Amino acid sequence: MTKLAANLSMLFTEFDFLERFNAASDAGFDGVECQFPYAHRIDDIAHKLSSTKLQLILHNLPAGNWEKGERGIACHPNRIEEFKLGVDLGLRYAEALKVKQLNCLAGIVPQGVSHLSAHNTFVDNLRYAAEKLSVAGVRLLIEPINTFDIPGFFLSTSKQAIDIINVADFDNIFLQYDIYHMQRMEGELIQTIKNNLDVIKHIQVADNPGRFEPGTGEINFKNLFMQLDEMSYDGWIGCEYKPKNGTFAGLSWRAEHYVE
Repeated sequence: MTKLAANLSMLFTEFDFLERFNAASDAGFDGVECQFPYAHRIDDIAHKLSSTKLQLILHNLPAGNWEKGERGIACHPNRIEEFKLGVDLGLRYAEALKVKQLNCLAGIVPQGVSHLSAHNTFVDNLRYAAEKLSVAGVRLLIEPINTFDIPGFFLSTSKQAIDIINVADFDNIFLQYDIYHMQRMEGELIQTIKNNLDVIKHIQVADNPGRFEPGTGEINFKNLFMQLDEMSYDGWIGCEYKPKNGTFAGLSWRAEHYVE
């Protein structure tokens, strides 16, 4: 059975970040993930992981100025050096915290930059990051994002992501498949996962519409989880959703839609 990881950037937000580890453990999670750990000392996070016996499954590489609306810089031709520094920082956290997967957000295509230029920049940056991460035994993931929520985001479909993985041609680059984003962009969730199971190493879940917890929208999560088991998907499932009525109240979906 696949394991669930709590996304600490979206769940348990009623607590300070470091206290969310305790909350996730108390709620029965074995693993956690987050968007960006960089505002906190490595030693403080390591202590929380040790004391709660949680595994940090995944975090993102630095993605520009998030507060000002940036959603990654990997496709920005004029910020390559900044991207490279971010790879070094992300890898430092990953190695210290025993994280085996880092996600690279492509970003919104800057005004005046052609699709081809953004594509070439993204591929070159992925090759740079993949080579660095490979030495440390860390996977590099890329994640398609829906362009309804984030207009202009460069990477927006599973096919585009897989084509880029093939072009970049490093054996440690894989796909992070976000159920919510791909339901909005393309549907055909189960068949797409089946067709690309060898390249999908992390899955994230949220229902549509609203990006709330499973069971609040149109996606049949009970069937989805059952199909993942039948496919022998062996990665983690990150719970990256917005709790509709508070994190703890919203966790009741697990009993109905996810059977351990």
